[in-house]
Amino acid sequence: MRFGARAELDAAAKRRDILVGLAQGGLIAALALAVLFFAFGDRFKARKPALAGAPHAAAPAPPPIIERRLDFGSVRAPSDVSRVAAWAVREADNGIVPFAIVDKRRAQVYVFNPGGRLLGTSPVLLGYAAGDLSVAGIGQKAIEDIKPQERTTPAGRFVSEPGRNSLGHEVVWVDYGAAVSMHRVRATNPKERRLERLATKTAADNRISWGCINVPVDFFDHTVWPQLGRGRAIVYVLPERSPLTAFFPAAAAPQLLAQAGSRRGNSAKP
Repeated sequence: MRFGARAELDAAAKRRDILVGLAQGGLIAALALAVLFFAFGDRFKARKPALAGAPHAAAPAPPPIIERRLDFGSVRAPSDVSRVAAWAVREADNGIVPFAIVDKRRAQVYVFNPGGRLLGTSPVLLGYAAGDLSVAGIGQKAIEDIKPQERTTPAGRFVSEPGRNSLGHEVVWVDYGAAVSMHRVRATNPKERRLERLATKTAADNRISWGCINVPVDFFDHTVWPQLGRGRAIVYVLPERSPLTAFFPAAAAPQLLAQAGSRRGNSAKP
């Protein structure tokens, strides 16, 4: 054997030994990594970074406990007004929101806090025509197309909402579909004498509007809007041609009514 050939064989053997050693080392390293993964793998799993300032879902606040007691103070309200007010307080019909009662026969509004305490009362102007229902589609009619006999203020229980009319004025929508709202009186037509009508002691001349409930500006600003203008409220409009029970069948009969007793609770209709 030539000397050069022997050197080549020795070099090849060394390379083979090196490769075998590397393979054995890799196998040992792989086994070690496998052991480490099974032992500590959970610590190496990627975790989502916490979002700085991420809000936590807060539990809904419980509804406030309301002491319910009908209180007219020094005001002596008519029987039908007292009956509806007593029923509303007794049954918590208004929930946790303020409510108002519109007495069409006497052209008067009464505003109460959620518990049933009277906050104020005031004369109002109402629809020109007597009647307890709105004409179908009245809310889509132009004012000039509304006939005098169609200018009614509807009776019933309404869930009101604050808003603005087409002129941008603040209003309390009583029946949005029928375009009936409670708003500040506007004396834009001197011939209608709306301010004078509100000032008289009789309700006979308080029928002039197109169906909306006109309220003196001061009473609207200091009583109606601070209460009914904060969100949803309940407005009870008493009938003038139909019996009270036609719209409020659960209202107590006069002989059963004294004062609604104290009651704590929050059961209510929407």
